[in-house]
Parts: sequence; C-alpha cells; structure tokens
Amino acid sequence: MSFARILASFRRCKVLEDGDQSTPLARCLGVLDLTGLGTGSTLGLGVYVLAGAVAKSIAGPAVTISFLVAAIASALAALSYAEFASRVPKAGSAYVYSYVSVGEFVAFTIGWNLIMEYMIGTAGIAKGMSLYIDSLCNNTMAARMTEIAPIHVSFLADYPDFFAFALVGVITVLLSVGVQESTKLNNVFTGLNLITVIIVVVAGAIYSDPANWRIQQADIPEEYKAKAGTGGFAPFGVAGIMAGAAKCFFGFIGFDVVATTGEEAKNPKRDIPLAIMLSLLIVFLSYFSISTVLTMMLPYYEQDADAPFPHVFTIVGLTAVKWIVSIGAIFALCTSLLGAMFPLPRVIYAMGTDGLLFRPLAAINSKTKTPLTATVLSGLMAAILATIFNLNQLIDMMSIGTLLAYIIVAMSVLILRYENVEPEVQELTVDTKPTTKTSSNTNLLGSKQPTKLTSTIAKITMALSFVVAIAACALLRWEQSVVALGVLGALLIASLFILYLQPRNDVESLSFSVPLVPLVPYLSVCINVYLMLQLDYETWIRFVIWIILGYLIYFFYGLKHSSLIEKTTEELNNNVKEEKRAGTS
Repeated sequence: MSFARILASFRRCKVLEDGDQSTPLARCLGVLDLTGLGTGSTLGLGVYVLAGAVAKSIAGPAVTISFLVAAIASALAALSYAEFASRVPKAGSAYVYSYVSVGEFVAFTIGWNLIMEYMIGTAGIAKGMSLYIDSLCNNTMAARMTEIAPIHVSFLADYPDFFAFALVGVITVLLSVGVQESTKLNNVFTGLNLITVIIVVVAGAIYSDPANWRIQQADIPEEYKAKAGTGGFAPFGVAGIMAGAAKCFFGFIGFDVVATTGEEAKNPKRDIPLAIMLSLLIVFLSYFSISTVLTMMLPYYEQDADAPFPHVFTIVGLTAVKWIVSIGAIFALCTSLLGAMFPLPRVIYAMGTDGLLFRPLAAINSKTKTPLTATVLSGLMAAILATIFNLNQLIDMMSIGTLLAYIIVAMSVLILRYENVEPEVQELTVDTKPTTKTSSNTNLLGSKQPTKLTSTIAKITMALSFVVAIAACALLRWEQSVVALGVLGALLIASLFILYLQPRNDVESLSFSVPLVPLVPYLSVCINVYLMLQLDYETWIRFVIWIILGYLIYFFYGLKHSSLIEKTTEELNNNVKEEKRAGTS
C-alpha cells in the first residue's frame, strides 16, 4: 500500500445511515440504570481514600476546591460526551465519536487508549479492593503470600495477588451472564454506597469543627510542621489546590462508561446525556460533602492517607460508624469494579466489528446477547494485571488515556460545528453530521453557514491553539515565566476569538448540544492538556509502549481489514460488474 493511500486511510470516516438503530445487543437500559452505572463506576476508591490523601499533604482543607476544579474539568468533557451520545447512539464511546467525525487513525488511537484505561482501571480497583479487605484482616494474605511466593522484580508487585485475580473473575462471569442482570446488581450496590455516604456525612457533621479550617502555622504540633505547609484553609497555596485537582480528577474517571452503552440504552439520544450529567452531579456532591466533613472532623495533617474514615471515626469514638463505612466501602469497590470493566468488552466489540481489531472479538453470544469473547479475554488480561502489578503502578496509568479521550472528543465537537457539510453527504448522515440549514446562531461577522474556507480556517486555528495550549501548560508546570505565559495566554485568547468569528452549523435537531461553543470545548481541551502534563515521565513511557503495540496491530491488521476499505472494495467490484453488464447489453 502506497504512502498516499495510507494517509487517505487515516482520514476516512465511518458513515452511519440515517436512523440506523439496529444492533445485536439487547436494548434494556433506562435512565435509572445508566445513572446507576455511571455513579457506581465513578464513586469508589476516590470517596474512601482520595479525600484524605489529598488533604493530608497536597491541598489541606482546600481539597474541597480541588474536587470542584476536577469536577468542572470533568463536566466540560461530559458536555462533549453528551452531545456525541445524542449524535451517534452506538457502542464504543469516544472511539465511535472520533471515527465518525475525525477519521480512522485517530479513532483507533482513542479506542486503543480506552482499552488501556478500562483494563488498568479494572485491575487497579480489584487490587485496591483486595488490599482493603486484607487490611481488615490484619494483612494476613499479604504476609502469607510474600512468604510463600515473593516476587523480586522492581516494577512488579511484592507477591502474586490471587484474590484480586478471583475478584476480576467473578465480575467477568457477571458481565458474561447478561447486561440487564449485572446492572440490576450494580443498582443495588450503588444504592448501598450512597446510603453509606449519607451516613458518613450526617455522623461526621455532628463532630465537625470549622476551626480545623483556620489552624495557624504556629498552632501546628512540632511533629507535623515539616510537612503541614502554612496552615489555614489552603496551607499549600494555589499550587497545592491545582496539584490536588490533578489527583482528584482520578475520582471522576468513570462517567464515560455511560457513553459506551449506545446500543443497549432504550432511548440513547435522550437517556445517555441525561444520565451522564446526573451521575456527575451525584458524584461531585458526594465528594464535596465527604471532603468537607473529613477535614472539619480532624486537622488535615493528622489524616490517614490510606484509610481516612476508619481512622477519623476511631479517633472520635464512633466505632459502629467505622464498621459501617468499612462495609460500605466494599460495596462501593464492587460497583466501581463492575463499572470499570463494563465498557471494556464493548469498546473491543466496536473495534472488532469495524475490523480494526481481530474480528472474532466482535462475536455476540446468542443467549446472553453480550460480546462474550471480548468479555472473557478482557477479564483475563485485567485479572493478570491485578495479580502481578503494584496498585500505585496501575493507578498512574489510569488517567492518561482518559484525558486524551476527553481532548479528542472536545476537538471533535469543534470540528463538527465548523465543518462544511455538502448536501449529498447529509442525505446519508443526518444524525452524525450537523445540518446545513440556516443557523439560528450567526457568527460575529453575520455569516450563517460554514464554507470550505471558514472550515479550513477553524481547523488550522484549532491545531495551532492545541500546540499553544501544550506550551502554556508546560510553562505552568515547570518554568512559570510571566512574560512567556502572558504571550501564550494572549495567543490562546486570540485563537478563541478567531473561532468565534467563523460561522457554525446548526444543532437544533439534536436532543442535547454543548452550550457556548467554542468556549466550553476549548476550555475542556486546555484543562485536560494541563492535567496530562501533571503525570510523571514513567507514566508517559508506559503510555508510549502501549501506543506502539497498538499501532503494530493497526498497521499489520486493521489497515487491511477495516470495514471501510472492504466496503469500498465491494462498491468498486459492483461498479465494474455494472459496467460490464452495460457493455454487453
């Protein structure tokens, strides 16, 4: 295949027929099921561990603001997901969205990273759940396994965690049985999790003291002064709040699981956007309330970073509440584990259906109506990762794929809004491309319809602003040169103004659309770039290795077996046959 043909393959986009709602999967999920799935997959390790860890040494009581910043970043991304869910009601989440709007190469990249995110997320939560349960048993399993089968490899765990392997195995069986059965169990566990959060907030509020948000540096005990910052509400300053936000972002990973259910939702165009926003709101309120109560009950420097609530309730003498929280945390981790693994086989199924991954992975079981092969294989891989890797190593890899997915979805929203759509294309893709009728939202120059020129200007502006955003965020992360930041900031504002000058496509026919375009997706891209650059270099190295492995699969298999190239070949063959018939007649 020539280089020119390869480049053309990179840009080919998937076309969905108007009104195409056909699917071999079972459409059985309503708003309640989808909201429970999104809430359960998100409200897990974060609420029981993250608040204490970030408050203790990163943000102090201002962890509440860190959660707010992380929630805003997630909400901006959620708006883009919600619009695409109303455009493309298909399984595969950001993978399908980018395939329809940006092109095959970007779609494969994002799909491959989603597989990494969900697989490592499943393994990480299983590992965390195993460690949490083991801690309630005085670390008996860890001590015994370290004695029997120690692993002396620096980048692996200290011992093989077969309990974590078993936990992933149980979830794999549940998801293989059927989506409706597994979501019913998820709804029960999510309800118990929310009840636990309410109990914690109510009990904690009784023992809260606002004075713990106003502790002066002179009043901090000597044994804590070295690592307690300057005291007060934000003892580590604005830098601590933003660093905390980067950590707290981990607690909001999971709402995008709702977007992978496009072929299993009863009314995807309405239910998915609504469920995304509802689940994100519930999770934010839970995190904000929990972190407020936690830091008011006990000074931030005395928090336990690994198990904050059992520690704080033991100190105030509420032993019964301590055990309620411990049991509730187990239910929370169960829902997180189910929610983390739920989208994994569906992304693999979507990519297998398109021929970008091996087609046997797209097989649907006739009885359960689930992608059984993809479920079993992904469960096995996640179980192996949970068995041999350390929890911190797994957590470090979770965010990078998610952030990249958020960036591409936000950029895709911008591309679709400014794209020049030809009438003949629209007849095939009413739902996946913006309509070209006169827009009710005119641009600043009074033009009402994108042209090829304005579309090109918009795309070039987006590309340049992305590069400038990377440079600006890198300066914020390492150099913090005021003059350079001022110049780059001015360029970002100028780019945004140029985008506002270009005409945009009308989206009145969509059940949900991102408001304040281009501002909202533009901010989403900038914030997510900043959070990506907070990750350490080891995470980036692992990420690059994973990407290289994926591209080997794409170039040696997906490029040749893509459904789009097969469809094009079939159309060419049909055209040749028609010409031969015409010639003979």
